Amino acid sequence: MMDFISYTCLIVGVIFWFWGTIPLLSERSVLFKLHSLSVSDTLGSMSIIFGLLLKIPREWPLLVLAIVCLVLWNTMLGYVLAYCSSSGEKRENR
Repeated sequence: MMDFISYTCLIVGVIFWFWGTIPLLSERSVLFKLHSLSVSDTLGSMSIIFGLLLKIPREWPLLVLAIVCLVLWNTMLGYVLAYCSSSGEKRENR
């Protein structure tokens, strides 16, 4: 049963990865594309790491650290990119 749940998490993670690349082909803004890519990439990576956690539980400290770092890194990167894009708009209006 644990193998089934583990493989399901791995497959869902890969699906999220590919799902996030689909908006890159659209005609929407770069920020929308980047947001959808980063959200789906984060969810996909967390799902894959959780699947690995179920598969190899003896490595739980390292995998939990990977999940925490992934969440913190992608959150901070999103804030930095949003700040950079908003400050660029303010400079153009001057």
